[in-house]
Amino acid sequence: MIGTSAADVQRACIVPLGDAAALVRFADRLDDQANRAALALADALERSPITGVLEIAPSLVSVLVRYDSDVIDLVRLSGEIGLRLSSEAAPSAAKIHDIAVRFGGEDGPDLLEVAAQSGLTPSEFIAQHNAQPLRVLTTGFAPGFVYCGFHSQEMTVPRRSSVRARVPVGSVLFAAGQTAITATEVPTGWHVIGRTEFCNFNAFANPPTVLSAGDNLVFSAL
Repeated sequence: MIGTSAADVQRACIVPLGDAAALVRFADRLDDQANRAALALADALERSPITGVLEIAPSLVSVLVRYDSDVIDLVRLSGEIGLRLSSEAAPSAAKIHDIAVRFGGEDGPDLLEVAAQSGLTPSEFIAQHNAQPLRVLTTGFAPGFVYCGFHSQEMTVPRRSSVRARVPVGSVLFAAGQTAITATEVPTGWHVIGRTEFCNFNAFANPPTVLSAGDNLVFSAL
């Protein structure tokens, strides 16, 4: 994880959400720098807590900050966030997780299609997919659902033209320069390229998820 740059500070826009939350947004569309900036701010807020803040929730290009309005108001909160945006403190080290995947076949019925769209054989596609660690961009959509990125422009393909009504837990999905992993049965318009035994959600655990935004995933083929 990297720290927040001067350019990130200039891009940051603090938007009030009702009377007890604020959204710190770094871009209107997903890009690598905006995601890194959001993760860096969330990390800084965790390491240097603001009195009155109840919850910090990073997303793809923004951070939701929920607060107790009896303790802190939006003006003071914005000032405290600004201080952390400008902080030069060293960021926390990213955790690394190994994810073994069965690519193709019944576990990944769309592998041949996305490989062809990328101009690669299935083996070449898997090799390039697994060549570099992928960063957890955010979690959400469904319990434990993980978004990872980014792949190269050559590996960027659009989503499917139709939606599958349900894919199983552990499905490895691919689209729009990202890889995603499901932790519950969900509908999806992403391509299904494989399946893993790793599951990022246990309702009875504390915390209920293993992965956090900013972690790095190393994929390998079984």
